[in-house]
Amino acid sequence: MRLILLGAPGAGKGTQANYIREKFNIPQISTGDMLRAAVKAGTPLGLEAKAIMDAGGLVRDDIIIGLVKERIAQPDAANGFLFDGFPRTIPQAEAMIAAGVDIDYVVEIDVPDANIVDRMAGRRVHVASGRTYHVKYNPPKVEGKDDETGEELIQRDDDKEEVVLKRLGVYHEQTEVLVGFYGKMAASGAANAPKYIKIDGTQAVEAVRDETLKALGA
Repeated sequence: MRLILLGAPGAGKGTQANYIREKFNIPQISTGDMLRAAVKAGTPLGLEAKAIMDAGGLVRDDIIIGLVKERIAQPDAANGFLFDGFPRTIPQAEAMIAAGVDIDYVVEIDVPDANIVDRMAGRRVHVASGRTYHVKYNPPKVEGKDDETGEELIQRDDDKEEVVLKRLGVYHEQTEVLVGFYGKMAASGAANAPKYIKIDGTQAVEAVRDETLKALGA
């Protein structure tokens, strides 16, 4: 089971990735995790990536693809893998095809921007415990206060509406094109083309999980 999970920030990819990972016993692989592991291990690619990052540059796609190939050759990826947040661009997707990294499924968790802003901007957190609330869907008993301690809840910077809208803008500009890229590839019927699955992410978490796993043949 080799798959890519697509969707805007806040669409619920992380939650669904956990379900898929557990169901198929495959690792969830993000470029950030790969880079950190390669730098820590001191591999040639890791050292090259570290030099670029230390200089404030962006790690080149050829290094990223090299890291991907190294990572998916490891024993825990024998049953497959789940790419989270990769590829981010068409050149990365094309480089992956050129490198012979085949994908079985591309799963898009589709949630309109308005729903994402509603979900994220309404989140409130009790920092000490990590308990989370939502002003509309899971409000605390007393507004702005943690149920158990009575301490103040905060809104994380990442959840502020202007930040959420900025992240969505980046997604639409850079990554959403992959939806069309993989959709067209799936429709082509090419031998190495992945199947494309679009899931309505506005449903309850469990409904999204069940629909996703069913579409993946679980």
